Amino acid sequence: MNRSEPTSRVITKFVIAIIIAIYVLFPFALVLINSCKATADITANPIGLGGMSFGQLIQNLHDVVNNTHFMFWPAFGYSTLITILSLFLLALFGSMAAWVICRNKTKWSAAIYFIFIASMIIPFQVVMLPLIATFREIGKFIDIKMLKSVQGIVFAYCGFGGAMTVFILNGFIKGVPYDLEEAASIDGCRPEQVFFKVIFPLLTPVITTVTILNGMWIWNDYLLPSMLLGQNDVVKTLPVAVQAFVGSYVKQWNLILTAALLAIIPMIVLFLIAQKQIMNGMIEGAVKG
Repeated sequence: MNRSEPTSRVITKFVIAIIIAIYVLFPFALVLINSCKATADITANPIGLGGMSFGQLIQNLHDVVNNTHFMFWPAFGYSTLITILSLFLLALFGSMAAWVICRNKTKWSAAIYFIFIASMIIPFQVVMLPLIATFREIGKFIDIKMLKSVQGIVFAYCGFGGAMTVFILNGFIKGVPYDLEEAASIDGCRPEQVFFKVIFPLLTPVITTVTILNGMWIWNDYLLPSMLLGQNDVVKTLPVAVQAFVGSYVKQWNLILTAALLAIIPMIVLFLIAQKQIMNGMIEGAVKG
């Protein structure tokens, strides 16, 4: 806090921050509160604390996890697998692309970089129908089942997440001294050795930030899996499984909200653990860029 700043302005900022925090946290608090209630208590007073109990929460969790319509563990496993594979490929190929674009000062590299930037502006809703049409055309030449699978959706996430990954990593790489790469080349390192032995270890802070940001998006995403996987009864991510569960249990709000709670808790825990790394990586990337 700036000591010379007037007290009234400090209080105003503090009040505004509290209002924004309440606004952002209220939906999660509502889900958490009602996950500790029975359906009758939720219907009677969805905002109040009456009817909450830890025992009811445990019962709701047990009923949801063991419910054959929700299939929590398979959906959790597929969400984890898709997220990990997508993040690994985005970190690897995104950092390689950002390095090549940054170090090659040509018109082609600049054009490719601006294409990445332009793709960040276009929302998914604009391209989702052309994407599905393209996948259908590709399905004429290869097995369409492969596209509506873990491989297909990981491929799609790499495409949609690549732009932001390259943008953030490119800004960080600009601040890495080129002398380090020249010294490695003089010592006999090939370009791939320069990248993996010199550049890639230096990217750890910003890669951590990009991985967490992409991870929260991929884990919580509903639209892309629902569009690509379609009616696939085997491969379902948690958001898709929760939506299907809502259709089966429209009136049992305690189970519906508990299922939603189970879907969002992993990312909340991850964010709380890694929030310092996120901020440090964003600051370093911004300063060096």
